[in-house]
Amino acid sequence: MRETERPGTIRAAGAEGAGTSPYRGPLKAVVFDWAGTLVDFGSLAPMGVFVDVFARFGLEITISEARAFMGLPKRDHIKGLLELPRIAEAFRARYGRPPAEDDIDEIYSVFLPANVAAIPANSGIVPGAADIITRLRERGMKIGSTTGYTREIMDVMLPLAARQGVHVESLVCAGDLAWGRPTPMMMYRTFLELGVWPAAAVVKVDDTPVGIEEGCAAGAWSIGVAVSGNGFGLSKADADALAPDAFAERRAAAAEALTAAGAHLVIDTVADLMPVLAAIEARLDTGRGPEWGPLES
Repeated sequence: MRETERPGTIRAAGAEGAGTSPYRGPLKAVVFDWAGTLVDFGSLAPMGVFVDVFARFGLEITISEARAFMGLPKRDHIKGLLELPRIAEAFRARYGRPPAEDDIDEIYSVFLPANVAAIPANSGIVPGAADIITRLRERGMKIGSTTGYTREIMDVMLPLAARQGVHVESLVCAGDLAWGRPTPMMMYRTFLELGVWPAAAVVKVDDTPVGIEEGCAAGAWSIGVAVSGNGFGLSKADADALAPDAFAERRAAAAEALTAAGAHLVIDTVADLMPVLAAIEARLDTGRGPEWGPLES
């Protein structure tokens, strides 16, 4: 122990690993988001539900507006929508006052069962997801997940995904903790449940900017998925049907948002993940962790 350190204390680990030495070991875990990342190509399940539920309260919102807060816990998502100037003004015009916390709760109480009901029709896994998880486990890696969905929603989703070959060892949902995205708290819970550290040994994969921010805040490698996710916003069939120029433009916009949130690299879908892990481990071998910034594409 150094003389300047107080007796009875242990120095905290650095961002890269124990003590002050950079972490050079292998990757230990991947933490996935769910909708738009592992399942529900295009993250379609919540969109129609938001539009329909707001309509029940006399408020018209667009799919584009509904997508603006994807990745947040759903109550926070509803609050964000009600704070958008156009929607806030529409609420005031209909009800003669600004929206209050009780209004958020009432809309949420209608939204939650409607979202649960929409899950079975939108539970198909993203192509390649089951294979990637199998390959990760063959490497000895652990599989965790965080989500903006609640436990009630995931209780429906989990068995449907399991039948398609997608199983995770840890699931942390919106509402499990007092703090959700973009804080790192759900990631910290995942580290504990999986028994993995340091953060530089963990990769977060997500299709939303707020999910990328969550991974970065936790000190993990954060990889964005553009084409299967919320930013691209189309089913696989519709995405495949786009003209090349339209596809490239839409992909670039989704990737830009993820990069701006701090993504170390952006891929199209989880099917493209394995080469990224090799690139991360090659960089770790040089002593450079996530704090060194983006990976070379």
